[in-house]
Order: sequence, then C-alpha cells, then structure tokens
Amino acid sequence: MFDILHRVGVISGPSEVYSALTTVEGLAAWWTEETTVTDDGILQFRFAEGGFDMKVLDTRPNELVRWEVVDGPAEWIGTHVRFDLKQEDDFTIILFRHEGWAEQVEFMNHCSTKWATFLMSLKRLVETGKGEPAPDDVKVSNWH
Repeated sequence: MFDILHRVGVISGPSEVYSALTTVEGLAAWWTEETTVTDDGILQFRFAEGGFDMKVLDTRPNELVRWEVVDGPAEWIGTHVRFDLKQEDDFTIILFRHEGWAEQVEFMNHCSTKWATFLMSLKRLVETGKGEPAPDDVKVSNWH
C-alpha cells in the first residue's frame, strides 16, 4: 500500500482548523464549493471532472478527522483520508495522509499535488478568511 503525505502549519488554534474540516461550510470554503452531506452522513464533494463520497470514520475535536472513500475514482475507493492536528507554538500542524493506495500510479502523483494545493487553500481560509476551493482552485494539469 502507498500513501500521500503532507505537513502544513497554520497560524491558528486547532479549533478553527477542525471546524474547517468538519462542517459543510468549512469544507466548501477550501476544497470544493459543491460540498454536501447526505441524510446518512456521507460527505459528497463534486468537481467539474467528477467527485468523491466520504464516510466519516472518526473525529476527535481539535485532534483528528478521518474519512473512508466510498465512491469516486477506482483508485480512491477504499482509501482513507486522515488529518491529524497538533499545536506547536503559534501553529496548528496538519499531518495529512491519503492512505491505502493499491499502487503508485501517475494519478497518485497528480492527487498528491492537488492535495497540496487544497491544503494551502485550507491554510489561507483559516489564516485570512478566504480559501481557493474548486472551481477557483489551482489547475495543475489537464486532469485539473
């Protein structure tokens, strides 16, 4: 199994980051404007080129958010997305993992870059009040 890993520091307390990771409004403000939640708690993220559905597996206020991908591209289904939060000085450190990829394919490289751009959008949202969610995100290739 292969994982995408990132570490980002946000000048903020963990509660602001946690809120941006656990509310529809927060998620829509840094990842994709087309974010909804179903009656059974499945998070739905939609983009021009497709989307992902995530089941919330675990949350611990100001410490952890963990999802399982239940629908989307074949390479994503069954993988887990994890945000560990910890305070270091004036920063909340986000230790990000998109774990459980079956193989290291070119699409994984693309997704790693896109996750990095969206994590920077999350940082901007919490620090300035304005993120860059899709459709206004950085386009990194013809895959968006």
